[in-house]
Amino acid sequence: MVSKPEVVVDGIAMAEGPVWCDDGTLVCTSVTDAKLWRIWPEQGTKEELCDTEGGANSAALTSDGGFVITQNGGIDFHALQVPGEWAKPRYVSPGLQRMLPDRTVVRLVQGMQAPNDLVVAPDGTVYFTDPWPMLQPREEPSSRVMAYEPDGSLRTVADGFVFCNGIVIDGGGDLVVTEANGLMRVFSDGTKEWIIENLSDQHATDGLAVDVNGVLYLAGSLDHGIRVVDGDREVDFWPIPGEGATTNCCFGGPDGTWMFATDGIPGQVVVWHDLPTPGKALTPWPAAPE
Repeated sequence: MVSKPEVVVDGIAMAEGPVWCDDGTLVCTSVTDAKLWRIWPEQGTKEELCDTEGGANSAALTSDGGFVITQNGGIDFHALQVPGEWAKPRYVSPGLQRMLPDRTVVRLVQGMQAPNDLVVAPDGTVYFTDPWPMLQPREEPSSRVMAYEPDGSLRTVADGFVFCNGIVIDGGGDLVVTEANGLMRVFSDGTKEWIIENLSDQHATDGLAVDVNGVLYLAGSLDHGIRVVDGDREVDFWPIPGEGATTNCCFGGPDGTWMFATDGIPGQVVVWHDLPTPGKALTPWPAAPE
């Protein structure tokens, strides 16, 4: 049984996409403000890193100290009737962006649907979920998992999802995504299978992380906490006190045993310290010089 989480910082509107950095800081996105924030967990302080416009959804480290960013294009949270005071959306073309070491933001690829989460494979391929935009009507499952190859090409890995969201590479090297209300494994040939089809009656699985043993940790958005899945069953749930919506999570800390979670509502980052198992190491994207 883990202890209650501690609030690291607040004041990050619709916080998402946390990633631990080698310098002992955490970086996360603000979806509605389209920004990246750097956080010093032990000091409880933060600073703005860059403004991406649109909607910065998630981020991954690059080898030059920058970040690859999933750009969803901008979301009108007022139109979605999400309670809160949200910035007016600044729409841009959905795709992938890159924040350079000097904090300049450039485009890698555009013209997607609404990229959400991403993970970098050992060969440098960026895999990302590309769900259908929330406010656009659709008649059939149209969400997909995409791959941005090291040579700059783009391909569809698998499609036909209802709403694929979070994505990781599991202990066996396969992609795992949160899909609708459950958890699904995606194979290299584009086939997929359920790990767990229904995790909650809230229909709100979001981002996820994986530890060195292959155990998965899912942000249960409307359940407000972290679901722990070992194999094909849920083994624990870590609630976050109060009301809110948990959007994503990642491992970090000096030895990789801290778990950070972004709470999009109320706009905070929380941490659990000293977990028994560290997180699986992440691969930085091999950034080519600009």
